[in-house]
Amino acid sequence: MRFKVVIMYDHEYNGYVVDVPELVGCMSQGKTIDEALNNIKDAIKGWLRVEEKHGRLDIRESGEVFLGEVTV
Repeated sequence: MRFKVVIMYDHEYNGYVVDVPELVGCMSQGKTIDEALNNIKDAIKGWLRVEEKHGRLDIRESGEVFLGEVTV
C-alpha cells in the first residue's frame, strides 16, 4: 500500500511532524526526517491493524507498507 505523507518542521518540538492525510488521525514525529519516516511507517501499520481489528478494513492482501510520496 502506498500513502502520501506530509512532513512539517515543528519549531516547538525541534523536529518533524508527519501526517498521513488519507488515514484520519495517523500522525507521528521524529527529531530527524529519517526518524520521522520510520516512526510514521510504524504508525501506519498500527492504524491499519486497528481498523482491521474493528472490521473497518481488510488488509490481508497487503504485505508491506510503502510510502509513496513525501512533501517537504
